[in-house]
Amino acid sequence: MTSPDERSLVIVRHGRTAHNARGLLLGRTDAPLDELGRQQAGALATAIASGRFGEVVAVVSSPLARAVQTAEALGLPVSTDDRLVELDYGSYEGTPVAELPAATWARWQSDLDFAPPGGESLAHLGRRVREACAEWGAAIGRGGTVVLVSHVSPIKAAMAWALDVGDEVSWRCHVDNASITRMQMRGDRPVLSLFNATEHLSRLTSDA
Repeated sequence: MTSPDERSLVIVRHGRTAHNARGLLLGRTDAPLDELGRQQAGALATAIASGRFGEVVAVVSSPLARAVQTAEALGLPVSTDDRLVELDYGSYEGTPVAELPAATWARWQSDLDFAPPGGESLAHLGRRVREACAEWGAAIGRGGTVVLVSHVSPIKAAMAWALDVGDEVSWRCHVDNASITRMQMRGDRPVLSLFNATEHLSRLTSDA
């Protein structure tokens, strides 16, 4: 349990979709959760309801269906924030990750301003996510937890915000479906206290 005056952001990734299961780049395509994803959302809701992360004072979601479905499983009112939406993969949308050319990966990882044709750069994503995290962190008030339901790339950007490092760190971390990441607020300064926690999913299987 947490103390009554503790403030934190709990950032969770949406449950699995069929696109995730197939290893496809999934950005702005509005894919719903698959059966396992719905079970993951239920397990996530149980973990949040346990009180381990404090009293939830707001649930805020990316506007995409897979995130909203995950947020709604918490059984609390849900608002949306466009700044939490996934990276726009442009013409790469729906491409199997394994099929992207090595040269493309190399350029993407070496240049934060690189954007897929018609898509968005990690630098742009980082700016909007940092702004959202700072605003929601400040909005908590005297105590409580704001749950942000988002996607893999914004969660990595949120971690970079908490650690005050560059967005290139996103290439050096992994975020699972329905995982929990937590930032405790010390004044206006975030402190990363949990990253990519998945123990609440231990009873689920990929073929469930």
